[in-house]
Amino acid sequence: MAGEVAEEKKSSHVKILTTTNVKPKNSSIGKKECQLVTFDLPYLAFYYNQKLLIYKGVEAEFEGIVEKLKDGLGLVLEDFYQLAGKLDKDEDGVFKVVYDDNMDAVEVLVAEAGEIAVEDLTAEEGTTKFKELIPYIGVLNLEGLHRPLLSVQLTKLKDGLAMGCAFNHAILDEHAKSAANGDVAAKVDPPLREKVFKFSESAIDQIKSKINAHPSEGSKPFSTFQSLSTHVWHAVTRARHLKPEDYTVFTVFADCRKRVEPPMPESYFGNLIQAIFTVTAAGLLLANPPEFGAAMIQKAIDMHDSKTIDARNKEWESNPKIFQFKDAGVNCVAVGSSPRFKVYDIDFGWGEPESVRSGSNNRFDGMVYLYPGKNGGRSIDVEISLEANAMERLEKDNEFLMEV
Repeated sequence: MAGEVAEEKKSSHVKILTTTNVKPKNSSIGKKECQLVTFDLPYLAFYYNQKLLIYKGVEAEFEGIVEKLKDGLGLVLEDFYQLAGKLDKDEDGVFKVVYDDNMDAVEVLVAEAGEIAVEDLTAEEGTTKFKELIPYIGVLNLEGLHRPLLSVQLTKLKDGLAMGCAFNHAILDEHAKSAANGDVAAKVDPPLREKVFKFSESAIDQIKSKINAHPSEGSKPFSTFQSLSTHVWHAVTRARHLKPEDYTVFTVFADCRKRVEPPMPESYFGNLIQAIFTVTAAGLLLANPPEFGAAMIQKAIDMHDSKTIDARNKEWESNPKIFQFKDAGVNCVAVGSSPRFKVYDIDFGWGEPESVRSGSNNRFDGMVYLYPGKNGGRSIDVEISLEANAMERLEKDNEFLMEV
């Protein structure tokens, strides 16, 4: 572990106290290289992925917790030493991850924000209050050529602890946050709002039951994901006030670990995901019952087999394109993350987090993150970024909110 550097960086609420570089405990790993694969390369022009975990009631033990977390990180890096490395390119311009024992490794910032309470953050609908709690806002994955691939900020709150993580999405996947399906004309981005809509276990069951109420002959039942995705796609399309002839795209990011040949283990660490696109006219989507949209999503997912994946990779390799995070499609609803990720099980010894949120990076009009609900069971939190006027209409949509 490198020595700590005192910082004088201040803001209205957060003060960075020290910056430490944490290395693998075993300091004799030596020089290692790992070439990025086709699945990884499109994400170089995305931003660092950001997550924020908020814990309550540990402020009195903050200093000891920080040291324990650093020590644990050093142990983890013995197996995942790539996170302590940097991006590099070989003589042919091929990107790779390189590690050497002399590198700075993972960056850990220690901060304090004595005026910010846990409740201030759990009540936050947008991401404004998170910006000083998570590193690398607006930093592209490509900057991993000269920045750490993982940065962690541990902030002492008035009554808890905030753990902000930023990791380079070109070298690992938690789940993709964007994709592309063609050229989109440049335009000024509209103002966005973010909000978390909480769907109880009962609401999720009602959504799924409604979409499965009238199955067609020979059809498969729609999953919870397909049902909720259709529910969100319909609601966002209504809120946007699109013309009937306007296209709308639903984008889902498929875990390809079990779809490729040969299948890869669930523990595969890199990006093994691809975007799956479903497109239709807004009028056609809304004029039909919800099972119409659900069937399109289901079919697109089912058809994304190893042959389709290989064809997509070969197409990209023949004409490489570094995607931008907004290239998810016209009038899109793009779903990332998953309620299958047990984020509320992240317990370092002082209990589960009060809240888990995404940072401000990689957000655009129509981006959706799904998380398991804090109350457990089948409850799901739906975090949506949407153009401000459309968001205002969505907030009043009782059909979407499952309110009578």
